[in-house]
Amino acid sequence: MVKLFFVRSAHIIPGMEHGIANLLGALSLAVMDRIEQGAREVVGRGGETPAALIVIGYGQGMTNDKLRRILGLSHSGTVRLVDRLVSDRLVERRAGKDGREVALHLTASGAASRNELLASRISAVTSLLDVLSAAERKQLATLIRELLARQDTSEMDRFTICRMCDDRVCTNCPLPTNKGQHAR
Repeated sequence: MVKLFFVRSAHIIPGMEHGIANLLGALSLAVMDRIEQGAREVVGRGGETPAALIVIGYGQGMTNDKLRRILGLSHSGTVRLVDRLVSDRLVERRAGKDGREVALHLTASGAASRNELLASRISAVTSLLDVLSAAERKQLATLIRELLARQDTSEMDRFTICRMCDDRVCTNCPLPTNKGQHAR
């Protein structure tokens, strides 16, 4: 599980920050609900199935174990998920680098579903931003990038947080990948 956004130490937060945190939490749920709804429309499944398709599609020699760690699933849960994806003809298993590992690859149908998932995700989030002016959207983008850039994240945190990201859009991820190596 991602520990990135959890409170790491007990400290008193003034009332204004509680209000901002509450609003950000509500907005986060609104975004996730829209993304989940779109994903169900595209692949007919929710849960970690959409994220699995997107992550496998990054094409970095994805294995069951790496997928398990990114999605925060048990070994058996990951095997069942991959079995469903294979059964749905969205993913295929191939020999890995060393012959012992199994590499996961999208089929043509899986790649098409992945593209639809990514488009659906961007559409769901963009529809929330339509109420903002161009200047407000630019200001929000700056704040979000700055907030992400100041997080204390590992490489695995980054994979987990970005598990639904469109790597064709986000070519310069603001999340740092070395814990404690960035300026605060």
